[in-house]
Amino acid sequence: MASSSDAARVRDYVDAGGVRTYYEAVGSGSPLVLLHGGLCTIETLGGLTSRLDEAYRVHLPERRGHGRTPDVNGPITYDLMARDTTAFLEAVDVSSAHLVGWSDGAVVALLVALHRPDLVRSLVLIGQYVNMDGAVPEAAEMMRLDVMPDVLPPMLRELYAGVSPDGPEHWQVVVDKMWQMIRIEPDIALDRLATVTAPTLIIMAEHDMATVEHAEAMRQALPDARLAVVPNATHALPMEHPDVVADLVLDFLTNA
Repeated sequence: MASSSDAARVRDYVDAGGVRTYYEAVGSGSPLVLLHGGLCTIETLGGLTSRLDEAYRVHLPERRGHGRTPDVNGPITYDLMARDTTAFLEAVDVSSAHLVGWSDGAVVALLVALHRPDLVRSLVLIGQYVNMDGAVPEAAEMMRLDVMPDVLPPMLRELYAGVSPDGPEHWQVVVDKMWQMIRIEPDIALDRLATVTAPTLIIMAEHDMATVEHAEAMRQALPDARLAVVPNATHALPMEHPDVVADLVLDFLTNA
């Protein structure tokens, strides 16, 4: 039987700047937008959502080529996904929100904050470098390859195959597009972070894709930022320890 929260959950599509964007919304309170990682569906944020929706109206859009949102002709870039996210906020009539982004979602959230500060009340960036100088050596070496290495968890393909309107056979098309993007992006200079007006929490796992030193440099470059490093965790932190992440986010939003 569905819970009362699940029964009240919005599951719908909206036209976000020409992209037929799937989203879900649950909970009540100030709007909070959860932005998933690359090649993920919103199911990967389920543990985090179930905590945050106790205090916030949580919106979960799936970006172009991800989950239930169809792919769009042409490349996928962080800038395009940030514009899509801005269009999504406007389409669902959210004038200002807390943005919580994991991995690729963190880059998207940061770009929205840089380009449209009026839309961002606060910012949480989880497990992501802002330029290649911040990647751990293993990740930097991987980016030098010509093809996507076989390191993707099979779960991601299975989740995609179960919901994508483009069909399971389109998975490799999206993977190739994303690989072309992450080999050269993000490329945001640290000094650009000085223009971010929203209070920011950076959350990094001890064994993440970004170095702790880079995360500290991000914290110093941002005008109003905190850094939390979670021990004994990996880049999959929101899935491994959703309660730890939720506690950090809720404490930050309460005291920001």
